[in-house]
Amino acid sequence: MFYGWKIVATLFFVLMFSSGLGFYNHSVVLQALTSEKGFPITVASTAVSIFFFASGLAGLYIAALLEKYDVRLIMGVGTVIASLCLGALGEVNNQAQLYVLYALFGVGFSASGLLPATTLVARWFHKSRARALSVASTGLSVGGILVTPASATLIESQGMVVASPILGLVYLIGVLPLSLLILRSRPSDLGLDAEGTNRQSAMNINSQGLNLHQALRDSYFWRLNLAYVFVMMAQVGGIAHQYGLVSEQLSGREAALALGVLPLFSIIGRLAGGLLVDKLDATRFTTAMMLLQGLSLACMGYFASPVGLLIGLAIFGITVGNLLMLQPLLIAERYGLVQYSRIYAVSNLLTMMGIATGPVTMGYLFALTGTYGLAYLAAATAGLVAFGIFLGNRKPREVSPN
Repeated sequence: MFYGWKIVATLFFVLMFSSGLGFYNHSVVLQALTSEKGFPITVASTAVSIFFFASGLAGLYIAALLEKYDVRLIMGVGTVIASLCLGALGEVNNQAQLYVLYALFGVGFSASGLLPATTLVARWFHKSRARALSVASTGLSVGGILVTPASATLIESQGMVVASPILGLVYLIGVLPLSLLILRSRPSDLGLDAEGTNRQSAMNINSQGLNLHQALRDSYFWRLNLAYVFVMMAQVGGIAHQYGLVSEQLSGREAALALGVLPLFSIIGRLAGGLLVDKLDATRFTTAMMLLQGLSLACMGYFASPVGLLIGLAIFGITVGNLLMLQPLLIAERYGLVQYSRIYAVSNLLTMMGIATGPVTMGYLFALTGTYGLAYLAAATAGLVAFGIFLGNRKPREVSPN
C-alpha cells in the first residue's frame, strides 16, 4: 500500500481529536462558560473569535516553518500548547485570562490541525488528491460525532473544572503519538514519489505553480477568499452557537445527541463530494454548496420546530463537509505546490475575518433578541452573499508563472 494512505489515515485521527475538541467543541464550552463561570454570552463569543483570529495569524508563521522543518516537530509543539490551554479552561476566572488562553489555544490548534494536514495531502497526492483530502478531512466530522458529544456529556455531568484537564489529556493522547510515529513531511523523505506521479513528473509538479507574491496578484485568489470570508462567517457562527440553538427546543440530553447530526451529514457530504469533485467542475460545485449553506441556515433560523431544526442541521452538515475541503483543493489546483502552505495560510488568515466575526456577531444578536432566530437568519444572509460573490467564476486552472 502506498505510504501516503497511511498519512491520510493518521490525519483522519489527528483531525478527529483536534476538531472535536478545538473546533466543534466551542459551542459546548461557550455554553459552559456562560452558565458555570458567569461570563456574558458576548464575552464568551468574543473569546471564540480571538481563538480563530490567533489561529489565522499564527498560520502565516507556521506555513513558513512547514517549508523548512519536520512536520512532526511543528505538530508536536502545537499539540502540547493546545492541550495545556484546553486543560486550563476550567480554572479561568476573569475576562483577560479567558482571552489570553483562547489566543494561545488558537496558536496550538493552527499548528496541529488543518493547515499541516492539507499541506501534507497536497504534497503526497496528485491524481487522487480530492479523494485523499475528503477521507482525511472526514476526521473533522467524526470528531464532531464522537468527541464533541462526549465532551458535552462530560462537562454537563462533571463541570468545567473537572472536565477541562481530562479533555486536554485526550487532545494530547489523540494527536501526538500517531503524528510522531507515522507522519512524514514529503514522499522524498522515504524515497517515494507523490501518488499519481513518477520521479520526473514529481519533480516537475513540485517546481511548477505560483509563489505567494504571484498568487496575490491573481484576481481569482481574491474572489475565492472574499467569498470564503462570508462562507466562514456563516459556517463557524452557526457551528459555535448550534448547542444554544438546539437547547432552545430540546432537553439537555437530546441537545447533546443533536450535536451529532451536523457532523454525521458532514461525513456523508464530504465523502460523496470527494468522489464527485474528481468528475465535476470544482468551482461550480463550490458555488452550489455556498447556496445550499445559506438556505440551510435560513431553515434553522426560520422554522422554530425540532423537525425543521434537524433538517436544517443535516443540510448544513453537508455543506460544512464540502466547503472546508474545497478551499484548499481549489488553491492547490490553481497555484501548485511551490508555496502551497504559504498561499493557503494567507487564504486562511483572510477567511479568519469571517471566522472571527461570525460567533461574536451571532452572540450579540442573541443577546439583543433573547433567541437565536435572528442570529441564524443573519448567518444565512452571509452565506447567500458568498454565493453571489462566487457565482459565475470559472473552473480554476493552474496559472503559468510567466
